Amino acid sequence: MTNPRLAVGYHFFNDFDTQPDVIRRVRKTYDGPLALAVDYMVFNVTKDDIRVRMSAVDEEIWPGPPMKKKNPPDTSKVIPFSDFTKSGALAFPEVVQPIYDEINEIYDTDYEPMFK
Repeated sequence: MTNPRLAVGYHFFNDFDTQPDVIRRVRKTYDGPLALAVDYMVFNVTKDDIRVRMSAVDEEIWPGPPMKKKNPPDTSKVIPFSDFTKSGALAFPEVVQPIYDEINEIYDTDYEPMFK
């Protein structure tokens, strides 16, 4: 009834072993152009054409510095670790404390490791 120029399947577990079944089921009622969307897929739509392509992204890039200072976490909503979980914790202060010291200096905070 609508005569779509392209059907797009999205928000499903799109993997090599699910695609054939999804395509088979779609083809029961639709025989036109079909794209099964994945992350970074781009659809260029004009009145004359629809182009489907993958965007060029660098997934290994580190995020840029924040543009504004972060709000401190709301510690009233913290769910504490159970006694069982705490009983198996190993502190490794020689590894953890320098990380906390560096972060506290950069962000002017005073957080302490949970396990000491």
